[in-house]
Amino acid sequence: MWFVILSLAVQALLIVHCIKTGRNQIWIWVLALLSYAGIIAYVAAELIPELLKSGTTKRAVRDVKKALDPEADLRRLAQRAEIGGGVEARQRHAEELLRLNRPQEAVAEYKLALVGLYEHDANLMLGLARAHFAAGNPGEARATLDELIRHNASFRSADGHLLYARSLEQEGLAQRALDEYKVLAGYYPGAEATVRYARLLRAQGKNDTAGEVLRALAAQAAVAPAHYRRTQEEWLKQAERELAAL
Repeated sequence: MWFVILSLAVQALLIVHCIKTGRNQIWIWVLALLSYAGIIAYVAAELIPELLKSGTTKRAVRDVKKALDPEADLRRLAQRAEIGGGVEARQRHAEELLRLNRPQEAVAEYKLALVGLYEHDANLMLGLARAHFAAGNPGEARATLDELIRHNASFRSADGHLLYARSLEQEGLAQRALDEYKVLAGYYPGAEATVRYARLLRAQGKNDTAGEVLRALAAQAAVAPAHYRRTQEEWLKQAERELAAL
């Protein structure tokens, strides 16, 4: 009895789906008259192909593949970089190495890409600076960024600027880092720069200024669009913890 009731319910839902999505009306008769066979036919012919075409399904499949074999893309990109040796191929290979937390190898790959016409390419140099920083070499990261600006005076990158400030902080150059963070807090598109600024202020014993910075961030977040609060949720939570610690 329960199977019959379930079948009727599924048939009804699929008939409604068929009508609402404007599919061939023949499916209504197939679903109504063929019971389980009609359900299977409709799902196989109409729903599964639709699901396979959807971006969500494709992303889910990619995520599963990455979970089962996280270095599959790395092997493909490494082979492409080795065979072609092109700048774009090496850049993508280096980015994947960095994503997989293999920064020393990423440094080497970026250096292979930074040749000829691309010797001072801003995006490649920024990638190299990221790799140096991830490898625990903030001095090399800062030097690379200084060189980047020397050869690309008009280049602007909020993330590159943040990396520069973080490198200064890691090198123990607190006041210079504070100066950079202060500028960043005024224009950086997310909350990270402001939180790092406040955190360093507090570490330097400047609690009053840190409190002002964090309260300003909280006020800004309160009237910001929901998208901002959602994407910056973790940093905003960290800001709350920093403020509570003052």
